[in-house]
Amino acid sequence: MTKADLVDEIAQRTGLTKKDVADTVDEFLEAVSRALIGGKHIEIRGFGTFKVKDRKPRTARNPRTGEAVHVPPRKVPVFKVSKELKDRVAAMAPSIGTETS
Repeated sequence: MTKADLVDEIAQRTGLTKKDVADTVDEFLEAVSRALIGGKHIEIRGFGTFKVKDRKPRTARNPRTGEAVHVPPRKVPVFKVSKELKDRVAAMAPSIGTETS
């Protein structure tokens, strides 16, 4: 599902214009981005948590040459799914990909 698909679905379900929904989705994503850049985490109950994690420095290998490469420490955004959403998805799992004849 793309952002455009998401906007279409929300607009259909709410009766709002696609422009209003697109602006809201864009602002939501921008707010999440600003919070993560600011080092904050966002918890949306029943959905999940967005936060920034520190990755430690490490030594990796170039797959072509086998040469050791130093990977510096860095910060990465992560998303952790809530238990409630995990359970809802798991409950649907048996029917995903099942064809009915």
